Amino acid sequence: METRISTKGQLVLPSAIRRRLGLQPGDPLSVRVEGETILLRPKTKRRTKGKIVTDPITGLPVLTLRGAPILTSKRVKEMLADFP
Repeated sequence: METRISTKGQLVLPSAIRRRLGLQPGDPLSVRVEGETILLRPKTKRRTKGKIVTDPITGLPVLTLRGAPILTSKRVKEMLADFP
């Protein structure tokens, strides 16, 4: 993956990385330089708080988790393909 530094010195982390690590706007990051390498590391691991909401399509209760992978129709079909 590649990203660029803005004219204001800001760096955008690609969304795939943010989702994988569960990073949200305002999360603190530790920055360290080792030789010619810049290392970014989340300072703290956030607890993932889940909540139960009503699915707008089915009307059934569902559990939502911040930072969880997005469940797509394609992924559901792949999971159900192995289901007896």
